[in-house]
Formats: sequence, structure tokens, C-alpha cells
Amino acid sequence: MQPTNMAYDRAITVFSPDGRLFQVEYAREAVKRGTTTVGLKYKTGVVLIVDKRISSKLIEPGSIEKIFKIDKHIGCATSGLVADARSLIDRARIDAQINEITYSEPIQVKTLVKKICDFKQTYTQYGGVRPFGTALLIAGCDDTGPRLFSTDPSGALMEYKASSEGAGRNGAMSFFESNYKNDLSKDEGVVLALKALHQGTEEKLNPDAAEIGIVDKDFDFKIISREESKSYTQQAFGGN
Repeated sequence: MQPTNMAYDRAITVFSPDGRLFQVEYAREAVKRGTTTVGLKYKTGVVLIVDKRISSKLIEPGSIEKIFKIDKHIGCATSGLVADARSLIDRARIDAQINEITYSEPIQVKTLVKKICDFKQTYTQYGGVRPFGTALLIAGCDDTGPRLFSTDPSGALMEYKASSEGAGRNGAMSFFESNYKNDLSKDEGVVLALKALHQGTEEKLNPDAAEIGIVDKDFDFKIISREESKSYTQQAFGGN
């Protein structure tokens, strides 16, 4: 870090002369160090896949949480600091339930994403706090159809047909840009997303460490079983 930048490096509320908030940029770096996640919209729903990146044979794979259910029709995948993500997800679940109680209907996916991002943005504006070091891929289905959003530590949001976060984002996005097509079936979407995750991890993906969550207009968000997941990985990689 250059000495001239030190004064702007230590406070979230101070812009540098070239208009940068260094703490937000550092939070983005935390996301880039996280495990790779991908999301993809298919014809009737959305699939989320994460690379759990099991670092030791002593770890119980079930204890690693990277995909979460927010409401019956919304789920998300996280990349970055998982503890930060859990805090945001708890808040999102409360927002979803408040909407259900107040209006007697499920919350719109975009409405929930905006609420999460508004909250994240406040942590870039006040002293004594730090930005959330996590990016969420939020998937859901409502009366507008399947939706997939990516959220940034700054509080920005973007809607995608297919997206990725984490260490392998560039490789996965490059694969999606070359291979994504509209009106994919569910099986085609899951297989394509697995291949993108494989590309994003530089072909180091352990199929047993991939977790898959799916939400569809015909069924609620669910994390599919290990047997179903293995079936998809065999379709994608021929059992290798």
C-alpha cells in the first residue's frame, strides 16, 4: 500500500482522491478468495451449485454450508466469509416472513434482493463497521418467472441468466458466455452449470464436493440428494 493511500485505507467512510473506498475493495478481495459458486436460469427454474472445497479428509462434508434456503421459493449460494453470509441470510429470512405475514403472499425475489443490498450498503456508509465480505447468488421463482441475482459487498445488485462468484468466477463466466443458451431444460441446465464450475476450478472440481440446489415454478427450493448429484456429475463428466 502506498503511504499516500494510508489515510483512506483505514476508514470506511472516507473516499480516496480518485473516488475509491478501499475497505469495499478489500471485501471484494475476500469474495475472490472464496470457493467458486455458479448459478444458471433454465426454462422453468434456477440451479445453484457450489464447490465445497473440502480441505481435509477429517472434515465432515455435511458441516460445510454454502447453499441456504431463505424461503420456500428462494435460495442462495455464498462465496467469501460464510459467517457474514449467515448473518445476511438470517436477516433475509426475517424479511421474507414479515412480508408473508403483512401481505399474505410470498415476497418477490427482486424485492428481497433489494432489501439485502440496502442493508449491505449501510455497512459502507457509517463509521465503526466494515462491509460484509461475502457475495450472494440469490435464486428464486415468483409470478414473474425464474430470477437469478448477484449481490456485491458494496450493496450493488445485478440480474443474470448465468453467473458465478468466488475464486473461479472468470473461468466460469467465460464458459457461460460461450455455451449458455436460452430455454434449457432442468437437466441441461444442471449439467451446463456443473461444467462451468469445473472450468472455474481449473478442472480441479471434486464431484463429491459439489452441492446442488434447485428452485422451480413446480416445486420449492431444495438441495438435491447425493444420489441425484452423482447422477448429474456422471452426465456432465462421464463418470470420471
